[in-house]
Amino acid sequence: MRAPAPSHCLNLIATAFLACGIVQSADAAETTWKLNAWEPPFDYSRPPATIDYQPVARAAKPWRICASYPHLKDSYWVSVNYGMVEQARSAGVKLTVVEAGGYPNLDRQIEQIRTCSATADALIVGTVSYEGLTPTIKDIARRIPVIAAVNDIDDAGISAKTGVSWEEMGQSIGAYLARMHPAGTMPVSVAWFPGPKGAGWVKFVEAGFQRALKQSSAEISSVKWGDTGVEIQLLLIEEMLEAQPDIDYIVGSAPTADAAVSILRAQGRANHVQVLADYFTHGTFREINRGKVVAAPTDSPPLQGRIAIDQAIRAIEGTLRYRHVGPPVEVIDRNNIQALDLERSLAPAWFKPTFDVQ
Repeated sequence: MRAPAPSHCLNLIATAFLACGIVQSADAAETTWKLNAWEPPFDYSRPPATIDYQPVARAAKPWRICASYPHLKDSYWVSVNYGMVEQARSAGVKLTVVEAGGYPNLDRQIEQIRTCSATADALIVGTVSYEGLTPTIKDIARRIPVIAAVNDIDDAGISAKTGVSWEEMGQSIGAYLARMHPAGTMPVSVAWFPGPKGAGWVKFVEAGFQRALKQSSAEISSVKWGDTGVEIQLLLIEEMLEAQPDIDYIVGSAPTADAAVSILRAQGRANHVQVLADYFTHGTFREINRGKVVAAPTDSPPLQGRIAIDQAIRAIEGTLRYRHVGPPVEVIDRNNIQALDLERSLAPAWFKPTFDVQ
């Protein structure tokens, strides 16, 4: 899901890190991570087990790892990038990063991973499409391990998966809204912005959100699909507000929330329409602190980046024990944001997108 966050946002993040007593260091790394593990792997239908996961302290060789992202247009994937870069440096492996530029760019991502993986010992892929990469991944998997990261993907050819249940992400924010407006109370209208159709996470967020809302008085009165770039989300929100000026809630991706806060302020509607996001970035962190966004679930993107690198190393070296792991999901609002472990959830202020680690 990225250009760096605005400077005023990053200043706030830096302040928050200091306030929480958290010191960022290029050499800092957790030695044990409390994670969820799914067995059998790649199946979210059963509850996960909680495990203490210990990453490899140092790789046996400076393995070459290729990582492919959907884009770097918002700070979510910048945070994933931060985790990967820090873990690659800590473990002593090489990392090459490519990004497709957006969810419509399936052909570009296919070309990128073919080229990048040709000289790699493992491929990590955050896919733009649930099934669109399958033939390419199956071909690459004949030579090297392929690790799925963050976005859900067809299991064919995958050695391991780093991620959370995106259905749980959608369900968690839908359930939050349902608690605010339980069934039988006065109805409220919701504009829902699921994201780009066909992306490897959207249909699961959609399913979880829709299921949770059945326990509420909230009614979805508008649905707008589109890429998670802020510019596209701005246009979609403007279209929706023009057609439905009396909407009560805007719910969608983190860039949707960022765009909504801006438009609602400009149109003088900030006190009339509330905003929730279905994942967590620097922007949602800032706006939850300011009371402009109600809540958003965090799936700890930097930690997912670290895990993906460790899974790649273990797959190469034949020590892969857990094939499907990910951080627990936590919904963040103004009641718990000060207790948030920022190191797990956001890249720090000083980090810039990094495409090469030697």
